[in-house]
Amino acid sequence: MSRLFSAYVIVDWSAAAKPATGADSVWIGVVKRDVRFRLTFEAFNPPTRAEAEKKLAALLDDFKKRSERALVGFDFPLGFPRGFPAALNLAGEQPWRATWDQLDKMVKDKADNTNNRFGVGSEINRRMTGGPFPFWGCPPKDALTTLQPKRTREHGPDDLPEFRHADLAAKGASSIWKLYYNGSVGGQAILGIPAVRRMKVARGEAMRVWPFETGFKSLTEADLAGVDVVACEVYPSLYKAQPAPGEVKDLAQVRVTAEHFARLDEAGKLGAAFGPGKTAAADIVADAEREEGWILGVEA
Repeated sequence: MSRLFSAYVIVDWSAAAKPATGADSVWIGVVKRDVRFRLTFEAFNPPTRAEAEKKLAALLDDFKKRSERALVGFDFPLGFPRGFPAALNLAGEQPWRATWDQLDKMVKDKADNTNNRFGVGSEINRRMTGGPFPFWGCPPKDALTTLQPKRTREHGPDDLPEFRHADLAAKGASSIWKLYYNGSVGGQAILGIPAVRRMKVARGEAMRVWPFETGFKSLTEADLAGVDVVACEVYPSLYKAQPAPGEVKDLAQVRVTAEHFARLDEAGKLGAAFGPGKTAAADIVADAEREEGWILGVEA
């Protein structure tokens, strides 16, 4: 069984509003093979998202030069709960792409990490419901009529779902509507999706975003012919990371997650992990492929 990838890159994103390193900042963990084909690990801790994007581009360019395919996992959702593009009246046959294009238009993320993620959440709330829903969570100083520090109400049967199918399957994953406080992923997704989109635009068909562009199915070497990069969503909390002495938790998590997928690939089992599992319902697979995305390694 041949390996699908030569390198495994795990990105722990951050929505920080100023440059930061160490805990709760951007970490990039890379597992790759040395000249003797032994797996080696290196990590990078760029202080800003702009520098992280540059570093990722440089890493991927280097792998391409060596004809090495890379798996790149991001620790934030690449899609929103089903119905999001329709609720915003976004046009296009690919709902996930319409969402990406819309966020790209709205997000302002400067080189020093200052960003408008709360403004974006507030504006989407205004367009969808006219009130502080479904996005919530911000420092009190950033509160607006259409974005409040605390959640103002529960999701009802006529609202967009609070969770994607993948969040429920992963058990314990945060809702993308939560923009602030511990465990929130909404801010990371709002700022991260435009960054992944820029990578995709730069690489075109040589980069595929799973499961939107690959299908929610097991992947083989034939499926990835001509592909240099597969981007996906990962959930590092699934893998019990024990920090080594001097390691911050984020560093341990990107290391352990990258090693996990490298080992699966080594054993010839990574291709199957891109599939939904034998008992997955057809509507869940369809929603994942069209707009919600999925978490690699979680069974539907």
